[in-house]
Order: sequence, then C-alpha cells, then structure tokens
Amino acid sequence: MIDHTGIFVSDWTRGRAFYDAVFAALGGSCMSEIPTEYTGGVHVCGYGRDVPVFWLSESKDAGPGRHTAFAARTRAEVDAFYAAAIAAGGKDNGGPGIRTEYSPTYYAAFVYDPDGNNIEAVCHAPQ
Repeated sequence: MIDHTGIFVSDWTRGRAFYDAVFAALGGSCMSEIPTEYTGGVHVCGYGRDVPVFWLSESKDAGPGRHTAFAARTRAEVDAFYAAAIAAGGKDNGGPGIRTEYSPTYYAAFVYDPDGNNIEAVCHAPQ
C-alpha cells in the first residue's frame, strides 16, 4: 500500500555511491533525478526497478532511527545486497539468513548505511 518512500543523507556523494551499489545488487538503479532548481538546491534521486519507489534526498537532518526493507526477488539478491552494502561502507546489522521469528521463509540481511539508517533486503520465496 506504499507507493514510494525515502530517506535523507548528509553527504550526497557518499550516500549516492552507497545506494547506487545497493540498488544495483537488487536489480535497480537511480531512475529519476529532480533538478535542483525545483528542490531548493538539494540533490534528490529516485531509485527503483520499473519506477522510482525509494527517494534519496540531501539534508542536514539525516541519521539513525529510520528503517527501510527492500524487496529482493531471490535469496541470491539478498546476499548480493549485503555484500554490496558492506563493500560500499555499510556496517553489519545482521548478515543474510532465515529469520523464523518473522516467517519460515523470511530470508533477509540488515545493514546500517553511512548515516546510520537501518536498511534491509528481504526475500519471502522458499529456497
């Protein structure tokens, strides 16, 4: 029921590089960049596979306390997401694996992005 969502990053270059790598691992990319003359001078980029669903915005109000889970189509995408996020400067918050506390097929990985946001990739498909 969510059409799109987004977060803030404090360092646009670092945040953009991190999310470019994370979304590439999930088969997505930045699909839309809003010209800064429409955003008050801040950088804004929308990521997705078919349409932009996750928006990254430059802001001084970035930081921990936000959580977003990205849908992975396969468990291999979850693994690739985790590897890409760690390689791009993320910090481990729970490596790839089954989380039976959520469901018998909930395969996920959790990473803190460079601003401390808790991001996750999850695949609900059975092995």
